[in-house]
Amino acid sequence: MAFNWFKKKKDKTREQATGAPPIDDQNDETIPEPEAPVDGGMIEPEAPAAEGEDASPVAKEEAAPEVPPADDAPAEKKGKGLFARLKSGLSKTRKILTTDIDDLFLGKKLVDDDMLEELEELLITADMGVRTTMDIMERIAGKRSRIAGASQLKAVLKEEILAYFEALPAPAAEPAAKPHVVMVVGVNGVGKTTTIGKLAAHESRNGKKVLIAAADTFRAAAIEQMSIWAERAGAEIVRHKDHADPAAVAYDSVDAAVSRGTDIVFVDTAGRLHTKVNLMEEIKKIQRTLAKRLPDAPHEVLLVLDATTGQNALSQARMFNEALGVTGIALTKLDGTAKGGIVVSICSSLNIPLKYIGVGESVEDLQAFDPKQFVDALF
Repeated sequence: MAFNWFKKKKDKTREQATGAPPIDDQNDETIPEPEAPVDGGMIEPEAPAAEGEDASPVAKEEAAPEVPPADDAPAEKKGKGLFARLKSGLSKTRKILTTDIDDLFLGKKLVDDDMLEELEELLITADMGVRTTMDIMERIAGKRSRIAGASQLKAVLKEEILAYFEALPAPAAEPAAKPHVVMVVGVNGVGKTTTIGKLAAHESRNGKKVLIAAADTFRAAAIEQMSIWAERAGAEIVRHKDHADPAAVAYDSVDAAVSRGTDIVFVDTAGRLHTKVNLMEEIKKIQRTLAKRLPDAPHEVLLVLDATTGQNALSQARMFNEALGVTGIALTKLDGTAKGGIVVSICSSLNIPLKYIGVGESVEDLQAFDPKQFVDALF
């Protein structure tokens, strides 16, 4: 019988490609264009918001959890315990890729057309995205004569998924010059503030001198939350008043970091809806301002995404990458209701390294992404 399932399913499955509309609709008010930063500005100016500037608060992210002491994590938590929590966070996807695949072979020994159709639906259900699923299925279809049994099919799937991660460019090495400037971006609610706090804590524990730029000046309580994280992470912070010019905060932060011999600077940014052009223009201005104070800065543009938002995270990644040139991704909340296939979808669709994954609230739960460990946890 001619193998025609791929053609039959192509149009049907493409209908599922459209992600959900962006969340956080309460934050769609216009962001005023910030004034140009002034060279040598004060670190903590007392000037109020500019006349006519919208001073209404925007939606809050959840309050940041406390940063635990540097030595509170036992050895097993840093090693095997992290893998166990990653497996727990990926339990939904693992069920699809193990139990459900095992069920496909009930009463069968070889891969047939009906089984391939069912497998395709399982992969889309796991949030791998339509395009990624179709690519994987096309390659598996070419190998199906050599697949006998569920274990061999899962082994082939692991190889195909791992190939996406291995094809990604390696994260750029930190330059010898300091400070190393990391601009952190992402929409409200993805865990951007806590991610910066955890990264700052990791760097401080490694003996680095860290400074945080509290440049998200429009979201209510953002500066206060970041200040708490900075204190508990052992990092310095540069902050201005609410509704101050974010670009000025970024400029002053790098200026302070240069004079103090700081090793690394994390620049927080506003996180309103990624579809708002004025937000992207504001973040672009921060990017240009950093370069004015320090050539080649920012050295990294780290995008924080929420794994629980599924394919909407992929659309956010595309928007931010087109506007800013994202150099790395941190994917949070894999310990919640997330489907781990979104990791594969993001890596296969965008040529951007996945640097960190979050599997819990503690500092130690933000891990450097290990492709092989992740794929092992999936199965």
